[in-house]
Amino acid sequence: MSLSPLRRRRASRRLPAVLAGATAGALVLGLAAVPAQAESGAGAWLGTVARTAGDARFEPGPCPRTADPIPDLERAYCGTLTVPEKRSGHTGHKGGRKKIKLAVAIIPAANGRPAPDPIVWLAGGPGDDAVSEIPMALAGGLNRDRDVIFMSQRGTYSATPELTCPNVDEFVANNLDLVFGAPSTGRLHVAETRKCRDRLVGLGADLSAYNGTESSADYDGLRKALEIRQWNVFGISYGTDLALQYMRLHPKGIRSVGIDGVLPPSLAGGAVTWKAAREGFDSIFKTCEDQPACNTRYPNLKATFERLVVELEARPITTTVTVPGRPAPVKVTLDGGLLVNWLTFASHLAAGVPRSIDELAHGNPQRIAEQYAGGKLSPQAIGRVSHGLVFGVFCSEWTPFESEQDVIRAGRRLFPSFPRSVLANAPLLSWMHADCRAWDIPAAHPSIRDVTWSDIPTLVLSGGFDSQTAPSSGPYAARTLSRSTEVTVPYVAHVVFADSACAQQITVSFFDNPTGPDTGCLAGLQPPAFEIGP
Repeated sequence: MSLSPLRRRRASRRLPAVLAGATAGALVLGLAAVPAQAESGAGAWLGTVARTAGDARFEPGPCPRTADPIPDLERAYCGTLTVPEKRSGHTGHKGGRKKIKLAVAIIPAANGRPAPDPIVWLAGGPGDDAVSEIPMALAGGLNRDRDVIFMSQRGTYSATPELTCPNVDEFVANNLDLVFGAPSTGRLHVAETRKCRDRLVGLGADLSAYNGTESSADYDGLRKALEIRQWNVFGISYGTDLALQYMRLHPKGIRSVGIDGVLPPSLAGGAVTWKAAREGFDSIFKTCEDQPACNTRYPNLKATFERLVVELEARPITTTVTVPGRPAPVKVTLDGGLLVNWLTFASHLAAGVPRSIDELAHGNPQRIAEQYAGGKLSPQAIGRVSHGLVFGVFCSEWTPFESEQDVIRAGRRLFPSFPRSVLANAPLLSWMHADCRAWDIPAAHPSIRDVTWSDIPTLVLSGGFDSQTAPSSGPYAARTLSRSTEVTVPYVAHVVFADSACAQQITVSFFDNPTGPDTGCLAGLQPPAFEIGP
């Protein structure tokens, strides 16, 4: 989940990029020259012929713009899918329903002999751009023997319209000296959200049309427009929420599904992020406790962290740090809520967590402040996430079905020592209900919260350190997927495909054999060696 709103985990090993939720430039595999042929029998290569299927039309064309260079797009087959902005009826535009365009990039299989069933990648977020996640997919070998299709979800960076809110991102980046959880900070944040909403509405966007139901129909339309009889689906983080919806609403043509960093639609919201924090944090603390060197140097780590959250919430501290690429020092104020959010992302580099907490406990907040500020001030944190899709999902599919009191109760049950001011803002979802009141869109039909029952072969991947969507969410989703393989990769945080060679091997083997993936590599996994400070 990619949250600040639920932002994303990527292949990057640099914590500032992790905190920004940025897609890393990773080592990519060599690619073949041509993709698979469409199964129409016409002999045309996938993505090279314009076709219409129902309300969706695919047209070949240039590859989309990207915020960062993606060299592999030079070998991709690209185009756009044109679909209605809202399928439920006319929007008042002359000539019928308003149309939007979604960028499509098809990366050919590396072996030059692609299997007939490609993989379609569902990005995280909500609000991340799938095209930007190409480096992560290729670094994990996902295109070894299958073409991989990336389509920007509606409203995202490479789609038209692009519903980003740079003003919201800049507010967060430029006000790190404000007390994170103060009501006054929340009011300012909501004002920026409202400002962006008004701008997007002024541009003609129907904000109620940017959600999982419409996105599911977009992918079904893409498969049909490309004349693919059967394909495979791989979703990460929020993309697992979307994949489960897609399986329920449009199961035809899906050969198999992989979901990694699982966020079931029936659970999505603030309560599950408190659960994720509890499970992920405890797994890191327990792993330290089990290592004599770590436990001796950092005893009672869990109690120390929770004490610091309470103390900082009562008495926030401000420090000054230097951030690479910034000419002037940056002031950062740490309170309890910020510390919780920091650890949620810092779980991706768990080896340094005990030392950072210990230094803070001994009066040195520099490591934590530098890491947090580095993420928020990274170029990857500004203007890349589609808040139009973020709030389209949050405000129609999540908040109508979970009250603010539900979030507080869940947090209190799991973190009873935390003050109400911390519990009111679930990790990575600060001010979500207030933002949604400003966004002002209708609730989705209650069926959006339905559990997905399916016999489509499904790989369900979770990370033992996942502090964003909870290791237990994988088994929860798998219980109604009758042909699922459920795997928890220990010692890895949210989205294991990004960081674990073992998870990558399991995933690729699954698409080769969806009923019997090779999970043998799990037996050799070792915990991280924690940093031991002076």
